Amino acid sequence: MENTSQTHPHIIRNIVIFMVLVIALGWLGWLVGAIGDSAESRDLGSLVFVVSPLVACVALRLFGGDGWQDLGLKPRFKGNGLGYALSVLVYPVTVGLVLLVGAMFGGITFDFSGDKAAAFVPALLGALAFNFVRNIFEEFGWRGYLTPKLAKLTLPHVTPHLITGAIWGIWHLPYYLGLLNASEIQLYTSQNLAIFILFTILGLIAASIAFGEIRLLTGSVWPAVLMHAVSNAIILTLLTGGYARIQPATELLFTPGMHSILSMVIIVVIGWWMYRRRVQ
Repeated sequence: MENTSQTHPHIIRNIVIFMVLVIALGWLGWLVGAIGDSAESRDLGSLVFVVSPLVACVALRLFGGDGWQDLGLKPRFKGNGLGYALSVLVYPVTVGLVLLVGAMFGGITFDFSGDKAAAFVPALLGALAFNFVRNIFEEFGWRGYLTPKLAKLTLPHVTPHLITGAIWGIWHLPYYLGLLNASEIQLYTSQNLAIFILFTILGLIAASIAFGEIRLLTGSVWPAVLMHAVSNAIILTLLTGGYARIQPATELLFTPGMHSILSMVIIVVIGWWMYRRRVQ
């Protein structure tokens, strides 16, 4: 059970500890991957990196006096039909709009020729299953710990989500700076690494509004896990499978990945609508 005697200083202290711990563990994953300089060491480093948000969450709930009451472990299906529908539909709608606008302006072309068309749905479902499991480790940190803790502070509007998104983005740095090799990154982007990282962090900050609101709207972390899995599955399948080909000159405008300006605008609008609906 949550310690109901927690004060704001206590919450702030543990939030800072969480942020420091999760970023430190992320860089520990990078170090593990760099020392061996092999596929096996990168896999081990990636595992350390991926589990770090959950590890930080569990550590503070066990030893930091936070308890478990606001973890959001229960799925809370009853009364949350809209929340679960949003968790499934937000990213298909966002990506669909980006693809439509990008195609209209010649920034995106598609390739579903031959066997690729038949392979799309199995690839998408496989990516969905994999990312659902993977994102349990992430979301029980970001939306299972950081979002509800920040929500208890007297912060204006969507500020808790923006803070969560900033830490979420910074946490990704060791992933892009070593745990993913150059050939893997090139499947996502044609931009130089610095530009890609900058826009990805901005994209994660934008997306964190919708992710955080789905957590607060439903009172459960599972819709955020599902939303994260759907977003990764769609984006990764389209880009790494070669189904959507993005023109380098317009990538920062129209790519279906989180690092495009249009994706950010759409997801911020959706997230703000979710926020206004919740607080009214």
